[in-house]
Amino acid sequence: MIELSKEGTIYTITMNNGENMICLDWHQRMLEILDQLEASPVAGTAMVLIGEGKFFSNGLNLQVLNKLDGADWTLFAAQMNEIHRRMLMLPFPTVAAVNGHAFAGGAFMALSCDYRIMRQDRGWICISEVDAGVPLPQGMMEFLRLRLPANTVRDAVLTGKRYNAEDAIAAGFADGKAPAELLLSMATELAQDLACKEPSIFKAIKQAYYAPIVEGLK
Repeated sequence: MIELSKEGTIYTITMNNGENMICLDWHQRMLEILDQLEASPVAGTAMVLIGEGKFFSNGLNLQVLNKLDGADWTLFAAQMNEIHRRMLMLPFPTVAAVNGHAFAGGAFMALSCDYRIMRQDRGWICISEVDAGVPLPQGMMEFLRLRLPANTVRDAVLTGKRYNAEDAIAAGFADGKAPAELLLSMATELAQDLACKEPSIFKAIKQAYYAPIVEGLK
């Protein structure tokens, strides 16, 4: 479902379950990985998040989630917020290598990384809740307002607009693009470059920068 690998001090999280749709089992595995990442970071640590094939993540698995009772839905929402908070507050650089479609919850996972590099020839990033019939909680709306330009947030949430790599860079969703065969290496290189910063200062500045988003997700 989700694999964690490490080369030197660079971690790679690979979502490898088809559309990589988010459910309670997905949460459990991601929380286990975050426990490992937070346990013993050393100087030079960084992380890259990537999917496989056509999808980065196609968002929430509503077919599964709609069968949950109220208590499990409450648990799901709490865990989703926890994952975003912990992703944002990881004490080292993080880069999303958006290899394919990143819809709804998948787009939020990409936005939980410090930087995003998109595959240049395929895939959209999209806040598609308006078309999926899923309301955005206030905390997630504030997340978007603090991560993206105001006009981008308006268009993204009210129209469900799909952004390819070029459009995503112009709109502030992405920081760069790469062909499929170079995507992971480009994202890893960016992560390595950022990891050269002094770790304690990088951690302090990053955590202060994301503090307003994290507060809204509690």
